[in-house]
Order: sequence, then structure tokens, then C-alpha cells
Amino acid sequence: MIRIISLLFPVFVSLSWVIILNSKRQCHSIPRSYLAKWMFLFFLLFTAKFFFYTPLPEIYPYFDLLHIAANCLIFPVYHNYFRLLTVDEKFSWKVNGRFFILPIILVLIYEIGVLLTPGLEYRVSLFHSQAFPNSPQVHFLNIMRKLFNYYIQFQVIYYLIKNSILLRKYGNRAEQFYSDIQDGKYNNAKMLNYILVINAVITLICYAIFTKYAEVGTCLFPILYGITVYMTGYMGYKQKPVNPTFDLEVDEKPELSEAQPLLNAQKKILVQLLNEFEEKKIYLNSELNILDVVKAIGTNRTYISVIINQQYNQNFCAFVNGYRIEELHRVYSENQNFNNEILAECCGFGSVNSLKRAIYAKTGLTISEWKRQVQLVPKVR
Repeated sequence: MIRIISLLFPVFVSLSWVIILNSKRQCHSIPRSYLAKWMFLFFLLFTAKFFFYTPLPEIYPYFDLLHIAANCLIFPVYHNYFRLLTVDEKFSWKVNGRFFILPIILVLIYEIGVLLTPGLEYRVSLFHSQAFPNSPQVHFLNIMRKLFNYYIQFQVIYYLIKNSILLRKYGNRAEQFYSDIQDGKYNNAKMLNYILVINAVITLICYAIFTKYAEVGTCLFPILYGITVYMTGYMGYKQKPVNPTFDLEVDEKPELSEAQPLLNAQKKILVQLLNEFEEKKIYLNSELNILDVVKAIGTNRTYISVIINQQYNQNFCAFVNGYRIEELHRVYSENQNFNNEILAECCGFGSVNSLKRAIYAKTGLTISEWKRQVQLVPKVR
């Protein structure tokens, strides 16, 4: 009974996330929808594993090819999820299809081997690899299964590196979009990548356990995987794109030198921008991003980004947090009994950590040092 519950645990976890990620239409995003597809692939993978380890020899042969295909596609699909978080606006077979070429070729070769193997030999060899030692077809299938194991380990390392490069490159540019990039946006994305390593370690440990303690491994392996899948779904549910692809590359942005005066249209945008921040205090929205400002002003994000960079020598994130720190100074001067949580909420910061980072980036002071400095300034009566 414990064995069956353990094997079904990742099946139910992944299926639950498929439903959740597809049902919250108000939170819909392309990366989140794609993560739901990855969860469905994981659901198929562990459904096949359930029939293999139960074992159900009369059912599993129908899932074997699905098992192999899902195993080979898990990591390329996960990498494409990261691309949707960073560099790709949407999934495109023309752009993203190259990551699936080798896995599909390997699966097709395996399928040809299956078709050429007598039915009885194929079904028996699935559970007893040493059966039919004189059968070249069975020998070929055994070689392919070992090859798949090595290939999947290679994928883990390869895509871990690829994902890390994407996050490092676009995490830095994300401040041009978000006003509060650190809180749950970049850190969650990094953790989503590290789960690849966790899964790889779990796989190696459980394979070692299988060698001597097959029953323990069968129970432990799916539970650990189910936990990592739950973590992936939870963080992916919260994760926004790290660098939405509405952003233009630096060399695509219109160049405005410091000596060049703003055009009349740009001056009008600057006036509207300052009105949104100084009069309407749009910066008090902790989830503010540059598209919110675009909608409020009725212009395009390129001009806003360039005007902020030219006039204030800042990116969007620093510009917004500058207003928040001014608000923080005013609020704390009048209410020195407020704790950090209340101050962060009142001034538009997403969290206390975000507040602390903004103060340090602006002044080089810790929150305690900054408070002491404010307390030394006499109040204006």
C-alpha cells in the first residue's frame, strides 16, 4: 500500500499543478502556461513509472515509449520555460524546435528497435534485461536504454549551464522593466534552475539505493521527486518573466546624447511622467512595472526608458525606488514608531528586504544607520 501511494504521489502533484496553472486565467502568462505543459509531461512520465514499478507487465509495454520520450523531453521543455522567462516572447518551433531534434531522433531510433523486436522478447526484456541474451534486437534495446540514462545526465548539466547564462544576462536587464526585481522574481527563477541539480542528485542517490534496496528506492524516489515538482510548481506559479521581451536591445534604442535637448513631444512625456509620480504617486504600487507607466501616460516604453536614463542617469528600478525612499523619509520622520513592515507597505516596497536593498543602493547605509541619520535631522515646524 505504501509503495502504491509513493508511486502515485508525483502523479497527483504534477496533475494538480496542470489544473492550477491552467485554471487561474487572471494570472495567465505564456511562461506559466508552458510550465503547465511541462507538468503534464511529468505527469505522463510518472504515470508510466507507476505501471513499471507496480509492476503491471500487461499494461506497461503500452507506456514504455511514452516513458522514454517524456524522460528525454523533460529537460529541453524545462529549458524552453526558462527562455520564455527571459528571452522569448512566445514559443516558436522555428526558434525553439532545435532543442527537440536530438531527443526526437533518439526516441525514433528506439521505436524502430521496438518495432523490429518480437513482441514476447520486447515485453519480457522490459522487466528482465538479461533475458534473451542471443537476441540482437533485445541487445540493441538494452544499449539504447543505457544511452538514454547517460543522455539525460548530460542534459541536466548542459541545461543547467544554459539556464544560468540566461538568468545572469537578463536578470541584470530586468531592472529596466520592474521596479522591484529582487523580490520573488529573480531569486525564484534561480531556485527553479537549481531544482535541476536537486533532481539530478535525487536520481543518482535513488539509483544507488535501487542497486541494493529496490523496495526502499521505489518508495523514496517518487516521494522526493514529488516534493521537487511541488516546489517547481509553487515557485513557477509566483514567478513573473525575468525580462519580458517587450524590451528592446540596447543598440535598438534611440540614441539621445546628454547635450541634446528633449524634443517637445519628449518634454510632454517627461511632464506626464513626473505628474504620475509626484502628484498621483504611482510608485506606491509595489508591483509597478514600466508597462503600467506606459498605459498611464499613453506613450511607448522606449521613450520612457530613454528619458529616465538621459535625464536622471538611472534605470527604471532606481528611478521608482528614489521616489519610494523620499516617501519613506517623510513617513518615518513623522512616525518613528512604525516598524519596518509598516514602512515598506506604506511606501510601495514589496518587502522589508526590498526596502533595505533600496536604501543601501541609494545611500550606502543599512536601515538602522539610515534611521539614526533621519532622527538626527530636526523636524521642520
